[in-house]
Amino acid sequence: MKKILILGAGRSSSSLIEYLLEEAKKHDYEVTVADTLLESAEQKTKKNPYARPILLDITDEVKTHAEIQRADLVISMLPAFLHPAIAKQCVKLKKHMVTASYVSQEMKDLNEEAKKARIILMNEAGLDPGIDHASAMKIIHQIKAKGGKLTAFKSFTGGLIAPESDDNPWGYKFTWNPRNVVLAGQGAARYIENGKYAFIPYHKLFTRTEKIRFDELGDFEGYANRDSLSYRSVYEIEDIPTLLRGTLRKAGYCEAWNVFVQLGMTDDTYTIPESEKLTVKELVESFLPHAEGDVKNRLAGYLGIHLEGEIMEKLEWLGLFDDTKLNVKNASPALLLQTLLESKWSLKVNDIDMIVMQHQFEYDINGTPHKLLSSLIVKGDDNIHTAMAKTVGLPVGIITKLILEDKIKLKGVQTPTVEEIYEPLLKELETLGIRFKEKEG
Repeated sequence: MKKILILGAGRSSSSLIEYLLEEAKKHDYEVTVADTLLESAEQKTKKNPYARPILLDITDEVKTHAEIQRADLVISMLPAFLHPAIAKQCVKLKKHMVTASYVSQEMKDLNEEAKKARIILMNEAGLDPGIDHASAMKIIHQIKAKGGKLTAFKSFTGGLIAPESDDNPWGYKFTWNPRNVVLAGQGAARYIENGKYAFIPYHKLFTRTEKIRFDELGDFEGYANRDSLSYRSVYEIEDIPTLLRGTLRKAGYCEAWNVFVQLGMTDDTYTIPESEKLTVKELVESFLPHAEGDVKNRLAGYLGIHLEGEIMEKLEWLGLFDDTKLNVKNASPALLLQTLLESKWSLKVNDIDMIVMQHQFEYDINGTPHKLLSSLIVKGDDNIHTAMAKTVGLPVGIITKLILEDKIKLKGVQTPTVEEIYEPLLKELETLGIRFKEKEG
């Protein structure tokens, strides 16, 4: 019997756990689900005979060591900063490991040790990073195999609310970590376009967007991610003239979000004195130049916003000019903004989320230019089996199975950018409804 240890039974683990328990029937797996809340592990395993829900705090080094020791493979669904410590134990105990997070430098430093231990430390096995890498590399390799030369590659991903649950003027609700949404984009965005390096400072990021169209859903807008340049080496396209990775939002979102950026409400570097006493309106007022008049008019004049326009409609819907207290002590502006947004952008019980991804390729073959669009749309089934949970958890589960079946023989620190991994991964994802549609021109 192969033993799998899953560390963390949070929101994004539901589809992963369900997938592995279904596979456990076929392959005789034991799936241990460990969490700091035993109830959470028990709820997600539902007394399945192949499951072993346990209470585990990874600060308990003795118990954590013992659980890793008895496993054949460890899946870490913990916060990314905790992965390296788990990975070090996996290397020491010669246990495979899978995560959905980016490869950190600490993880990279374990590569040679992992190879010597004959184990794989699989990272970036989720959605973005993960499915984006696998699907992009498959097409890049196909273009190269045809003798094509890639001249431009742009890739955009968004975790959004599905149209049938879109009931607010922002067209947005939290489908993943709210803090990450509030802090998104901070630091300059870096990419390359037509052979020239391009940079967008944070205060201009949400004003420089691209229109991205999905035939089934209409128009979205994409803003640049912080670092696109490093993907030249990841995707083996070092000499490509244009490369950009970005995030998708519904049309109109970025222009309104830019209000918070310009005011300074996304700043997380300091705390506001007596923040628990502030109303939302007083918080906004604290970022405006002192003047007479009501806050709404002063904000409109300060940022050049039309009083009857769509931006103001979005801000008023959030309650930005209300006398509601946020009641958060020692809070940064970003935390106060997050608190307000969580009261407005939380998923309702029957809401359905949605993942959208689009790759845009331009390439030449014998001097003839070609264009290819590869698009993905995934909707959640319910508020447990969300699109986010499926697109993060299912690839982690599939790669786990492939490793345990010895169908992935690679060792050391890996990502799904090689054919041995992405080919079987994408093939099985298609059977589970995660399928890209390709369109020439």
